[in-house]
Amino acid sequence: MTEDLMRYDLLAQDALRSVVRLALLRVRESGLPGDHHFFIAVSINHPGVTVSERLRKKYEDEMTIVLQHQYWNLEVYEKFFEVELSFDNVPEKLIIPYAAVKGFYDPSVQFGLQFEVAGEESTLEEEADSENDEEAPASENDAENADSTDNAKSEMSEPAPSQASNDDSTVISLDSFRKKK
Repeated sequence: MTEDLMRYDLLAQDALRSVVRLALLRVRESGLPGDHHFFIAVSINHPGVTVSERLRKKYEDEMTIVLQHQYWNLEVYEKFFEVELSFDNVPEKLIIPYAAVKGFYDPSVQFGLQFEVAGEESTLEEEADSENDEEAPASENDAENADSTDNAKSEMSEPAPSQASNDDSTVISLDSFRKKK
């Protein structure tokens, strides 16, 4: 069998991660429509993931965040997103590269995506990062009009996420994020 030199597996993963970025972008611009809400599983030991040491001690390799009722300051960029959430009534700012997302699920419409998170292997996103370190914040028009991205890139550069450490931690139940009635 011929070796896949095109790396279609990585191309498909990156294309599907753009679905996550575009969904988050719509939420940032207009809020969550209807009953939509997101469960996002994240590999917290992936390079670029920024969480507090308190959360690193509490979670092991993966944590699931919920964007539904209580989230603040959602910012969506080309390579990562930032959001503030409350954990045990303590606000925390998270920075999550899309390459660290392991799963995305919107239970309101039964839509879900699963991703492979490369530990040592580089993704197409990471390869592009090494070629071009400055990016503009994402906008929905980027997907529709590639010409506008060149102008946006020159106007504003994207902050770089911090590097993560490899602390051991524990996993928290999703039920703790649900709104109590």
